[in-house]
Amino acid sequence: MGRRGGRYAEMAAGAPAAGGRGGRSDAICNLVICNDSSLRSQPIIFNPDFFVEKLRHEKPEVFTELVVSNITRLIDLPGAELAQLMGEEDPKLPGANSTASGFFRSLMSLKRKEKGVVFGSPLTEEGIAQVSQLIEYLHKNLRAEGLFRVPGNSIRQQMLKDALNSGTDIDLDSGEFHSNDVATLLKMFLGELPEPLLTHKHFHAHLKIADLTLFDEKGNKTSTPDKERQIEALQLLFLILPAPNRSLLKLLLDLLYQTAKKQDKNKMSAHNLALMFAPHILWPRNVTANDLQENITKLNNGVTFMIKHSQKLFKAPAYIRECARLHYLGSRAHTSKDDLDLLTSPGSKELQPLKSQKRGRLDSCHQEETQQRTEAALRELFRHVHNMPDSAKKKKLIRQFNKHPSALTPGSEVATPPAPRRTRSRSFSGLIKRKVLGTPVIVERKSRDTTPEPKRASKENIHLLQKCGSPAHTSQAKLKSLEGRKEDSCRRMRAHLLSKDSSSL
Repeated sequence: MGRRGGRYAEMAAGAPAAGGRGGRSDAICNLVICNDSSLRSQPIIFNPDFFVEKLRHEKPEVFTELVVSNITRLIDLPGAELAQLMGEEDPKLPGANSTASGFFRSLMSLKRKEKGVVFGSPLTEEGIAQVSQLIEYLHKNLRAEGLFRVPGNSIRQQMLKDALNSGTDIDLDSGEFHSNDVATLLKMFLGELPEPLLTHKHFHAHLKIADLTLFDEKGNKTSTPDKERQIEALQLLFLILPAPNRSLLKLLLDLLYQTAKKQDKNKMSAHNLALMFAPHILWPRNVTANDLQENITKLNNGVTFMIKHSQKLFKAPAYIRECARLHYLGSRAHTSKDDLDLLTSPGSKELQPLKSQKRGRLDSCHQEETQQRTEAALRELFRHVHNMPDSAKKKKLIRQFNKHPSALTPGSEVATPPAPRRTRSRSFSGLIKRKVLGTPVIVERKSRDTTPEPKRASKENIHLLQKCGSPAHTSQAKLKSLEGRKEDSCRRMRAHLLSKDSSSL
């Protein structure tokens, strides 16, 4: 923690709990609280990338697949280059098949064979701890003109190098060493690593990131760099760096960023610093400038971009954080930025239709549930009314139900009993008509039934019909006259029967 202590929340994946029942070891964080009253006002430090780091350490294959899938969304990597990025194939670097055996290349190989504890060894946390002393000292001496460009004293540099290799304590503030000595030694340490700080596997990816440019209205590429996509791609690429490389790269880029901010004093801009450090942190080992040819400009511009935006490059993208968090919470994970933009972007306009749709689904479900309860209550009420004894009140209630047929659903168990159809009484005169007239009466009744009579006829309509002499009016008059004749014949037949009965009596 160092001297900047206070109240710290150390998020340590899989750290055993200090207390708890049965000594449980599945805690995901330790809370360390300082009881010093003078430090209680310090804010609690929380790591927003906690779940990202947890996923990286516990499930590296899942983490790598997640990050690489998003890298390929931003840059186009052919099969061979993608396999190299994944570590499935050995990197194919420029100058690897060259037959030219330069003295410079052989000298660099011999220097890296002289391995010490720190210099020339693979990068470790112990080596970073030693080199961090150099970085800390340089932060205090950023105003030296020509820092990282002007070489220091070779004798003092060798003394300092031996001290770092032996692991002895060094007091850089004693004034024995100059800032140029320390700066040159830092570049020497980076140049003697077995592979560059950004690794050989990532070499082709950095070339593709340097080519990310904006598009015009017609969809054609322009020469303007697409800074947002470049930052996002570098954020993802740095996530899959080895942990020691990522730690040292963060310290180094922060130092170079602060150095460039004071370029009015030290005369070292971000581009000048990139020219000094690109061969040590990005160029493949055992290559010369002739091997890289046109890629030198891309690599130098890429390092310049890293220095200028170093404060943004070591934060995991929001969708990677959300994916890692949801992975441990057991929910559905959004594996790309597009998913997150559509579903979890705070304050975005796209969320409003989604929220309204969700609210509409909830309202519809609530309405369906209320409708079901209402229908069940109505069925129960109608069943109760139907089982009541016959009374005027029951008839009134049934009439009210009939006025509102929607109250009874199709699934109602009780249906309204149909009203009985009244049969026509057979009068004595009707029997006489059937016996005397036979089928003509039936034909007459059918024709009478089929001829629709107007419910209400106004005087104007009757006048028009009479004036026009419609066939309907004529047929109606004929039917009336025929009916009058039939009634007269019925009267005569009735009188004849009555007289016959009286004579027999």
